[in-house]
Amino acid sequence: MVIIIAAIASNNALGKDNQLIWHLPADLKRFKSTTLGQTVVMGRKTFESLGKALPNRNNIVITRNKDFIAADVTVVHSLEQALKISKNKEKIYILGGAEIYTQALPFADLLDLTLVHADVEADTFFPVIDQSIWKEIKREDHKKDDKNAYDYSFVTYKKSGR
Repeated sequence: MVIIIAAIASNNALGKDNQLIWHLPADLKRFKSTTLGQTVVMGRKTFESLGKALPNRNNIVITRNKDFIAADVTVVHSLEQALKISKNKEKIYILGGAEIYTQALPFADLLDLTLVHADVEADTFFPVIDQSIWKEIKREDHKKDDKNAYDYSFVTYKKSGR
C-alpha cells in the first residue's frame, strides 16, 4: 500500500525555503508514530531538510544526482525504482516534496494528511486533491492550543475503487 503523508495548509502550502512553515507538535508526534518501522520515500531536498535519515525506518531517497550518497539511506533515481524495491513492504510512505507527491498520486492508495487551517506564505505546494478520485474516510478535528499554533485536522482519503 502506497500512502502519501503530508501536512498542508488551506491554500495547499507545504513549505518555504525547503522548510516546514509551522510547528505542530501533534502532527510531528502522529507522523513519527505512523511511520516508525515503515519504509519512507522522499526526494533529496526533503531528505536534506531533515538533515539525516529518519531513525527506525527504511529510508529511500530519490535524486537525479547519480553521485549522491548519504548515510543510512538507499538512493534511487526515480519514484518507480523506489516503489519497485519496496514492493514487498506492507506500507510505503511518501514524504515529499511537492514534485514527489505529484509523481506519487497515481500510485497512491491513501492520503494521510494533516490539514492546517490557515493560509500561509509558501513556495512549495501540495497538488490539488481531485474530489472525484479521493474520498474522505476519516477525520479528527483539533483546535489550536498552547503547543499547536493552528487549528488542524487529521484526514485520511482513499482512492475511489481501491
